[in-house]
Amino acid sequence: MSIEEYEQALPEKWRESYFQLKEIIITHLPTGFELVMQYGMPTFVVPLAVFPEGYLQREDEPLPFVSLGAQKNHLAIYHMGIMGNPPLLTWFQEEYAKQVPTKLNMGKSCIRLTNPKNIPYTLVGELMEKITVEEWIERYTHYQEKSGNRK
Repeated sequence: MSIEEYEQALPEKWRESYFQLKEIIITHLPTGFELVMQYGMPTFVVPLAVFPEGYLQREDEPLPFVSLGAQKNHLAIYHMGIMGNPPLLTWFQEEYAKQVPTKLNMGKSCIRLTNPKNIPYTLVGELMEKITVEEWIERYTHYQEKSGNRK
């Protein structure tokens, strides 16, 4: 499935919010990330030309950073950079609590947005600006070395 096909199949409830979030991400993400279809969702990745080692040392799979998905009951932003980054996670949680009237619904990297009226677009834009391609590669490779998953 292509990005265009994915977007054509979006649930009507999420269509407007999805495209607004996508535009926020594109506008605020530091240069160097590339939008591809990965894991069934549009995903901003570190291109293999920049990080040829690939995700989990799969030389044919670019390193994912941020995915945007629309589910039946929510929009999801999968932000890999927030996982394992306590200062960034704390900042995001605190800012979310200040800006959004509903409780944060989040997994390790998945931010679930269940009400189109309560999406903190400005906060998402700020989150996107927090990590560059170089910083993401450095953080990812450090984590892989620390966990013994890197050759």
